[in-house]
Amino acid sequence: MQKLNSDGILATLCEGGSVAARLEHFEPRQAQLDLMELIIRCFNEDAIGAAEAGTGVGKSFAYLLPALHFAAENNERVVISTATITLQQQLFGKDIPLVQQATGLKIKSALVKGRGNYLCFRRLEETLREPELPLNKERDELDRITRWAETSKSGGRDELPFTPAENIWSRVCSDADLCMGKRCSQQSRCFVLARRKEAAAARVIVVNHHLLFADLAARREGAGYEAAVVLPPYSRVIIDEAHTIEDAATSFFSKEFSKAGIMRHIGRLYRRRRAQRGGLLVRFCSLISGGEGSLDTLAAALDNIRIAAAELDSPALDLCGTEGVFRFSPDNNNGAESAHSAAHSAALFPLLDSLSKKLLAFTALVRELFELLPEEAGEDSAVWELNVMLRRFENIAGICSAFTGYRQRQHEVMWIERRGGRGDSGGDTGEKGQWAVFTQSPVELAESLSKSLFSPNKTVVCVSATLALSGSFNYWAIRSGAAMTQEKPLLTGCFPSPFPYSRAVLLAVPDDAPLPDEPEYQHFVDHAVGRLAAVSGGSALILFTSYQSLRSAWNASQGELQSMGIRCLKQGDDDRSRLLQTFLADTQSVLFATDSFWEGVDAPGDTLRLVILCRLPFRIPNDPVFEARREAVEKNGGNPFMDLSLPEAVMKFKQGFGRLMRRSSDHGVVAVLDSRLIKKRYGAFFLQSLPETRTSFSGFSGILRDTENFLFSKG
Repeated sequence: MQKLNSDGILATLCEGGSVAARLEHFEPRQAQLDLMELIIRCFNEDAIGAAEAGTGVGKSFAYLLPALHFAAENNERVVISTATITLQQQLFGKDIPLVQQATGLKIKSALVKGRGNYLCFRRLEETLREPELPLNKERDELDRITRWAETSKSGGRDELPFTPAENIWSRVCSDADLCMGKRCSQQSRCFVLARRKEAAAARVIVVNHHLLFADLAARREGAGYEAAVVLPPYSRVIIDEAHTIEDAATSFFSKEFSKAGIMRHIGRLYRRRRAQRGGLLVRFCSLISGGEGSLDTLAAALDNIRIAAAELDSPALDLCGTEGVFRFSPDNNNGAESAHSAAHSAALFPLLDSLSKKLLAFTALVRELFELLPEEAGEDSAVWELNVMLRRFENIAGICSAFTGYRQRQHEVMWIERRGGRGDSGGDTGEKGQWAVFTQSPVELAESLSKSLFSPNKTVVCVSATLALSGSFNYWAIRSGAAMTQEKPLLTGCFPSPFPYSRAVLLAVPDDAPLPDEPEYQHFVDHAVGRLAAVSGGSALILFTSYQSLRSAWNASQGELQSMGIRCLKQGDDDRSRLLQTFLADTQSVLFATDSFWEGVDAPGDTLRLVILCRLPFRIPNDPVFEARREAVEKNGGNPFMDLSLPEAVMKFKQGFGRLMRRSSDHGVVAVLDSRLIKKRYGAFFLQSLPETRTSFSGFSGILRDTENFLFSKG
């Protein structure tokens, strides 16, 4: 291995360096150089690295320069994984080309997205050939996709000049389960194959966390680490936004089903419109001599599945109660199972068992018919896709069995969640647009991540603006599995933001605010957010921990704010990206938002002068995975609050606080309406996690005055 020349690489980001010279408004940052030096050590010493880099440190260039140099000098592939599409596109489209031009490194890079982002020509053609096709609107969308596909370079959904309906795109996009590989008639035109060839030739690959975990899971399950799987082989990984990897891995390794999903599968298998019949089973039975009678038998079996799936929702939704979530705990079923819950559980389990048996009976029927297929029909795409649908039905049957046997599954958590609401279009999904989703998730992932990510790879560098607590990486290292990897060194470092927080940011906490468990608290929030937003003249991001609290504050304040010319935006009124664009374009707007907006919002300058954190972001009690993890900590002799709830809340709090300062010239106020921050002993953990700022800890009237003075005083 050719070790990296630390001095030479660091010089490119010093005053007058080749990369520094190409950056607009470049300012030398010692923290950036220190971070880059740590990352260089991780490559040179085959180590794991964990780095907290505050906003403005410039972490992207700090890891790109070592990564590109190492890939070029050692002809090794480096994978860079991020949590957001925005960062992926910035790295690939802007930052990597800049580094290459500045350093003269001639190295190929590739941006790899999940298959579902790309069009599949075979599936498009087959959808267009289906006799009972679409309503006019659906046909129009398919025609537009067809015209676009003939000239598209990448086949990526993000290149489409319009946003296709999900039910249309899902029928024409690439799907790993449905890919026929070398048997496909459209192989020469395949967009995914072209992207894979680009990735195989590249030495730097930019991916997202979900794709990385898909690859790691396949390798650990037997595909090995030397061959191409989802990604080409690699042994060096950089994970940006690494604070999200436990949640991202949990999402990837979870399994779920709902009545709505089963109905979609059934619709793909068999549809009857007036006198026409369509779907995979119609095509499949046409390949079998005398298959018409078999089609009627299979259609009847699907009707049995449809009925069994429909019967699940009523007892499942009843179990969800007013909280909307019900978790099956192997020990005591949510603490003390009520007679009502026990009755509905007793009613639910036979229905789950019945659904499982009907799904497996259907798959057995179809597999028997496979024996009647002529040899040449085995390559037909209908047979291929039907096999995939059978595996999906078998997976759903497996989830049903996991629920009925939940008491024996100590390392998994099973729960039901109510989705939808009165305003949703219900269709077949339940009364008033509500339906139940059954989910099965792992409780802990540290061991799995240690064995699949940290141990097999020579270098793994994890960076984020929030990884440490009071300078310690213990919490993150334990949760992520890095601490379990003893065979290689763990190098850590905190690299503070260069931004002038001490003069540019006011942290305001009203000491007369009711505590969140007091009845007056929500009324106080309703009153406070409107007053603060009015004082700031808009330009405010108001972050809540529940949609119920958001809605209450919105209803109480939006009328007065809008009468003052302040536009009020609310999460849920539009999709996330459009909502953000609207907020960024109007410097007098106020955005009311919850969970997903605590991070990933980049609103520099006058767009955002006030961030209001209404409540410390402790997880809500009905989060089933988190509660199962709390119980696991307690079983192992730990303190669930100090070892899990508090550290996680502090890290999320830092993310919310970090929305304000995005550029060194930014200036504004972070107001926290939760007085536990200054009244409770554990509030010190939150305060210690923040950079030094100006503070205003006084009554609410004093907070209003200090906020106005800080934002608009010339002095």
